[in-house]
Amino acid sequence: MLSPRLVQLPQTSPIAGDGKPALPRRHEPDLAGLATFIVDGGGRVTSWPATAAGQFGLAAAEVTGRDVCDVLMTGPGQRDLVRHALAEAAAGQIWSATVAGGLLGDGRFAMRWEPLPMPSGHVLVIAQPLWPQPTPGWLTEATARIGSTLDLTRTANELAEAAVSGFADGVVIYVAERLLTGDEPASAKADQGTAVRRLAARLSDQPPAVTNDLLRPGEVIVLGPDTHGCRAMATAEPVVSSQLDQESAERFARYRSAGEITASYTSFLAVPLIARGMVVGCAVFSRVPASPAFSPDDTTLAGELASRAAVGIDNARLYNRERRAALALQRGLLPGQPEVPSGLEVAHSYLPVGDNVVGGDWYDIVPQSGGRAALIVGDAMGHGPEAAAVMGQLRTVAHTLADLELPPEQLLSKLDHTAATMTTAPFATCVYTTIDPAGNSIVATLAGHLPPVVVLPGGGTRLLELPTGLPLGLPPGIGPGSFKATEFALAPGETLALYTDGLVESRTQPIDHGMAALREALAETLAKPGITLNNACQTVIQLMSEHGEDDITLVLARIRR
Repeated sequence: MLSPRLVQLPQTSPIAGDGKPALPRRHEPDLAGLATFIVDGGGRVTSWPATAAGQFGLAAAEVTGRDVCDVLMTGPGQRDLVRHALAEAAAGQIWSATVAGGLLGDGRFAMRWEPLPMPSGHVLVIAQPLWPQPTPGWLTEATARIGSTLDLTRTANELAEAAVSGFADGVVIYVAERLLTGDEPASAKADQGTAVRRLAARLSDQPPAVTNDLLRPGEVIVLGPDTHGCRAMATAEPVVSSQLDQESAERFARYRSAGEITASYTSFLAVPLIARGMVVGCAVFSRVPASPAFSPDDTTLAGELASRAAVGIDNARLYNRERRAALALQRGLLPGQPEVPSGLEVAHSYLPVGDNVVGGDWYDIVPQSGGRAALIVGDAMGHGPEAAAVMGQLRTVAHTLADLELPPEQLLSKLDHTAATMTTAPFATCVYTTIDPAGNSIVATLAGHLPPVVVLPGGGTRLLELPTGLPLGLPPGIGPGSFKATEFALAPGETLALYTDGLVESRTQPIDHGMAALREALAETLAKPGITLNNACQTVIQLMSEHGEDDITLVLARIRR
């Protein structure tokens, strides 16, 4: 799977001054130093100093003015690599890659392309010879870079970047597909194939676009029983080979120029990724002839690198599994697209705190008879799945009771009883309102919740004054509380705002200051000409969530004019 040689010598001898072919030069590359030269924006050599002549054995007169791809980088894919390097330099970026080759084809070079301020568009190229074996301390440095996040793709890319070119000329990272979709143990067997997902790939002498076209990240394939990767996963042992397996060769042959690229690799090492006693995937390393074939020592080194990478990949996989479960829980607990009576306009937004995707906040809209609608916002104490489980039960009960159109006081009393009988129930607060477009009125009841805010068409606001009530689910002797409903006028064009305390309260901000900031944000946002209720809801959430330490919910509603 990897790279062609960097240098391909001319097949004809130079012409001597007398017109006769000159005798071939004998040249031994200077592998101790750096070779530098300069190319213009089109890749033509403009300066070829003694360091380059000594390294590559080509005099300045033979090189100057010629395309660098015609002089040095003549292998498959090299023109794409040079084009990418020049584009990066033109954008002011330094670009580096490791390529195989050299005058005698027996080395590996780190190529660095640096933009030059003068003359404009020119690029300094630095070629440094690399020894084929990893440097001392490479493994420690490499493993320290792997697993810096819980992102599955990034972890695989960290492994790929560590391996190329410190250890190999190319690498492909696979993870067992069953572990990503069904959380089932990987079940590769010697006589069967296994479905895997390609997470990352690196080819030392190919630009990312070429690599990703040949080895697409995220692609799901089936590794047959005779592939190096499947054998490594089935036996949980490394597999060393001097040639690419037939199935992979046939797969790559479908891509343009892939055959030339893959044919240049002559040593392969497939290592299983094992974490917590389970095979979670495999890494397939490869080298070109310029690098030594994989040895038993390399196999041991690759096993140590793979062991560290496997733990990072499995941690990322488990995190993704938990996140998927939390997202599914969120979709199941939060209301879908509610049915809003034609006389009302309603917008809502929910923002969980931190890395949580669910929490204790909930909102609901329940159509009632006569064009009325019940709007409910609640907040179960705590964060994450535990609070979400409580929230889901309370929301379901509240929705059912609102659908029965019970009086507000009776509805909150029954909801309080439900919360008190839940074995894991924390305290919860709730605001229950019903809006009557025909009567231009609302009825509001609180259970330990913050009062609603009404935003006037001219930009002013008013806080609805009504009894706070006690939170839901208080222990015997403290509750149950008594709840009192209060009716208010709500003229067409006025906007009702229901919210949770995460929007206005934090450890660094008193709740009074938060309430004042919310009223100001609502007034300024809703006063903007032509702003929709949905956009206003999102804007206020963004303005108020900068110092958020709790889940945030905001519901805006108004009677249509």
